[in-house]
Amino acid sequence: MALILGIETSCDETSASVIEGSGDDVTQRSLVILSQDIHRVFGGVVPEIASRAHVTSIVPVVERALADAGVTIDDVDAVAVTHAPGLVGALLVGMSYGKALAFTAGKPIVGVHHMEGHLFATSLEHPDAVPPFTALLVSGGHTMLMDVEAWGTYRLLGRTRDDAAGEAFDKVAKLLGLPYPGGPHVERLAGSVPDAGAFRFARPMLRRDQQPGDPDYYDVSFSGLKTAVLNAVRAAEADGPLSETMRAQIARAFQDALIDTLVEKTARAAEQFGRTRVVLGGGVACNRTLANAMRNRMAARGPVFAPPVRLATDNAAMIARAGLYRFERGEVSPLSLNAYASLSIPGLTPA
Repeated sequence: MALILGIETSCDETSASVIEGSGDDVTQRSLVILSQDIHRVFGGVVPEIASRAHVTSIVPVVERALADAGVTIDDVDAVAVTHAPGLVGALLVGMSYGKALAFTAGKPIVGVHHMEGHLFATSLEHPDAVPPFTALLVSGGHTMLMDVEAWGTYRLLGRTRDDAAGEAFDKVAKLLGLPYPGGPHVERLAGSVPDAGAFRFARPMLRRDQQPGDPDYYDVSFSGLKTAVLNAVRAAEADGPLSETMRAQIARAFQDALIDTLVEKTARAAEQFGRTRVVLGGGVACNRTLANAMRNRMAARGPVFAPPVRLATDNAAMIARAGLYRFERGEVSPLSLNAYASLSIPGLTPA
């Protein structure tokens, strides 16, 4: 049984976690997440502010995670740290601290890809969320559809060609006068009405004549949907300020279009590759409407696993879990490990 300390600072959450386990038998001993609410003032993450906040928070957050787990750094077998992708300045804080901590304690350092962490996150809550499965990773920066044959063996089927799903939620929220981050606010507003009324938006890149092998069969695109919302808001405002009902109906129409697209693309992948399990990951996986729609669509095929909120958003438990997998395979990183804003997931191949 290995004891892994995980550190995550890829964006605006400073997080540390301790997990213990072997293979898929893993116990989360602690998880500390410190979110930076200051970014709400600016309507988005300011990289320089995020980096400085990580510098202030990283030491007490890691110390608290170790204390909550009832261990010291001497008890840890390895330190796993996010090194890509993300905001480079933010990544460097966690990675530099993790390397220094590992070096002084004589422990190996394991660099972890942030998106691979999201693949592992759900299994910390649902033990059956293990390969083989179809994975939909949806966050503020990424939207990826993958076939996961085994841990470390990933086939990329589709991805966004422009805006990520979470980014689309944030931009639509701003158009509707909702706070940042927009996802929860859009979902709440959309759920306040029974339907979208007179508003309906096309399901982007989703046509009945698409066939496996077509370049857009699995890919998604949300920039056009975002523009459609903008046009609908402007047209409605031409007759005066938006009523609360109209705002809610536009939010509902947007969310319905985005979710229908994601659900259908995921169902295609599960059917094409014969998978009976679907695993959701990333911050948008917090959206209960998405999870429920996916479960309804996949009801005849198999279970859909979605992470709880603390494991859907950026967190160090998922980094520790992915780090455990890499550590058990003998994969450790040199102290020259660097941070990257963009990097392919290890083991990822095109369809």
